[in-house]
Amino acid sequence: MASALPGVARAQSLPEEEGPSSALALDATQYAALSGMSPAEALRELQVQEASVSVTDALAREFADRLAGISVGHAPFHIDILLTGDAPVADRHIVIAGMPVLVRFRAGAYSTHRQLVTALALHQTEIRASLSRPPGMGIDPRIGALVVMVARADTLAEPGDALRDRIARLAGVPVRIATLDSPDVDLADLSGGARLTGIDPGDGRRYACTSGFVVRRGDENAVITAAHCPDDVSWTDPGGVAHHLPFLGQWGWGYQDVQLNGSANPLSPRFWSDTAKTISRMVTGSRARDSTRAGDIVCHRGERTGYSCAEIWMPDFAPAGDLCGGGCTPTWVAVRGPTCRSGDSGGPVFLGGVAFGIVKGGTYRADGSCTFYYYMSLDFLPSGWRLATG
Repeated sequence: MASALPGVARAQSLPEEEGPSSALALDATQYAALSGMSPAEALRELQVQEASVSVTDALAREFADRLAGISVGHAPFHIDILLTGDAPVADRHIVIAGMPVLVRFRAGAYSTHRQLVTALALHQTEIRASLSRPPGMGIDPRIGALVVMVARADTLAEPGDALRDRIARLAGVPVRIATLDSPDVDLADLSGGARLTGIDPGDGRRYACTSGFVVRRGDENAVITAAHCPDDVSWTDPGGVAHHLPFLGQWGWGYQDVQLNGSANPLSPRFWSDTAKTISRMVTGSRARDSTRAGDIVCHRGERTGYSCAEIWMPDFAPAGDLCGGGCTPTWVAVRGPTCRSGDSGGPVFLGGVAFGIVKGGTYRADGSCTFYYYMSLDFLPSGWRLATG
């Protein structure tokens, strides 16, 4: 049994612990509600999804010179490979985790994934400067295009296909224009999944964030959250006792939004998974961003929105505005909601016991609902620190 930050304190009423199989089953129940599948069908899909990572990694190596995008789909689970050039590649049927999986190949893409990412990196500043508001941008591997999320005013200034064609000429790659109602914002009112509170010395107000995962460097223990959260934070255990977590450092430029808060006591590599914070999970491993696919189902727990699961939209995403001490690099992962709100910053993104990253921010519709959120991959932990696993 363990508390949210188990090494910090022990509560008299300790949470139930989930093993790897029961953790994935709980995520499957959430995914079933989202997709309309039965819980048993959803669990089978998620089991195959996780077992397919090595397959798509191998396909990426096999077709490296032509690869425009890899994505996965569900009901039933399948893999889509988008390739440049006209030479066709026959579809394949393979067995993954005991289930037959169709691998579909589509040729005819204009740019490789590497070319799309390079174009975004090279021309991001020019594209931002040419629009009324710095847009969010990312690579959609399903269509092999650079997606630029512009303000409605820009589509009115350059109607029809004029805006798309102008940016495509500038970047030299296919472009898709998307219009969003609201800009991206960091999700702060300012073991993981716990409520962290602290005072912002700039305005004297108390803000809340969500803790992510436990990390270690040698004998040092720390919990990670978002760098834009208060530096000096405390965690209140289930018994109502507040525990100060001293500030160790923060990294918040370009591709990182991560802060370390330490503990004098050893921390168990667990995180809250459910909304009510009654169940903790052991971290069993992590997923690298290069192995993360559009269409993967992931879950997150935020202090404001609780626990939900959704589909990854773009693994190569640069948030709008200047949320990274200036423009953000296209290294964030965008997830199609369905929930995100202020206070979720720093919270864990996971599936089963596998850790993917920590929430940074999100984009909202005019009615305040979440369009998508985005997270920092654990590939970008501060140098020397590693994810703690059980």
